[in-house]
Amino acid sequence: MTNPIGAIFGRSPIRPLQGHMAKANACVDLLGEIITASAGEDWGRVEELQSELQEAKSDADEIKRDIRSHLPTSLFLPVARTDLLELLRIQDDITFRCKDAATMVLIRKMVVPQELLAPVKAFFESTLSIVQQAQTVINELDELLETGFRGKEAEFVATLISRLDEMEASNEKTEVSLLSEVVKHEQSIPPVDAIFLYKFIDCIGAIAHSARKAGSRLLVVMAS
Repeated sequence: MTNPIGAIFGRSPIRPLQGHMAKANACVDLLGEIITASAGEDWGRVEELQSELQEAKSDADEIKRDIRSHLPTSLFLPVARTDLLELLRIQDDITFRCKDAATMVLIRKMVVPQELLAPVKAFFESTLSIVQQAQTVINELDELLETGFRGKEAEFVATLISRLDEMEASNEKTEVSLLSEVVKHEQSIPPVDAIFLYKFIDCIGAIAHSARKAGSRLLVVMAS
């Protein structure tokens, strides 16, 4: 980290939160690369990517600590301190789930069965799109502050959040379809491998859910 977060707070209480979300997005990107590398059983590459993901998470953790340490307690904050901390907690869950999934793949040398690889990748790409949409929403916080959470900017952000909700609803259907495919092939998958595959899919779904929650929390901020 090259810039002290305390200095960033001098310009905007929102910038560190946006930086934290960018790190969360980077973790999800790296998880996608890990899925691809593990499919080819390139475990050296998986280990490298897992280390990169851990580094991105560590950067996010540093931002998180600095936000908690430097966030003013003043009543004159443009956004309630509790709302900012809740957004931070939601974003932090994304990085945690990514680390959990990546570690699972590396330690177990987990390979998604070839017949399930395409639907797993499709589900992941859908989840990645949701996280990217959530980052777009969080990046609008500066503009929202300038407009007092009113007017055309607020309407624009509400539209972004509505789209985020639609994307997650669609993603949930994709997850159900994927799980149905896993059930169909369950007999050909070693039982322990099947358990971890279900857990891996659940991690991906939880990432999407947390990204959607970030948008929902911002709606609460806009309404307050």
